[in-house]
Amino acid sequence: MIPGSDKDHPSFIRSFGYAIEGFVTAVRTERNIKVMIVIGLGAIIAGIVLKIDLLSWCLVALCIGMVLFAELINTAVEAVVDLATSELHPLAKRAKDIAAASVYTLSITAAVVGLIVFARALGFIA
Repeated sequence: MIPGSDKDHPSFIRSFGYAIEGFVTAVRTERNIKVMIVIGLGAIIAGIVLKIDLLSWCLVALCIGMVLFAELINTAVEAVVDLATSELHPLAKRAKDIAAASVYTLSITAAVVGLIVFARALGFIA
C-alpha cells in the first residue's frame, strides 16, 4: 500500500511509465538538464569519432548517467522545497544550494574524467 492511500502499489510497468514521465517533465522544464544532455551527446559523438576503447566507453557512460542522475535529484529537491515553503527561508536556500553543489561537484569530476579519456584517445597521455 502507498502511505495515506487505499490503493496498491502501481504495477512494475506503470512504475516505469512514471519514471519516463518524470524524465520528460525535467527535460521540458529544466534548462540545465537540457545542457547536460547536449554535452553528453557531444561526449558520445567524440567517443565515436575517436573510437575510444570499451573501458573508456564505460567511464563516459557512467559520467553521463551520474550527472543526469544528480541533476534529476537536484530538480526533485528543489520541487519538494518549493512545495514545503513559498517564502524565502534560510533552510530552504541551504537545501537548494547544497543540492546544486552536488551536481556541480559531480559535473567537475565528470569533466576531469572526460579530459583524461579524450586526451588519452588523442594520444596526449599514455
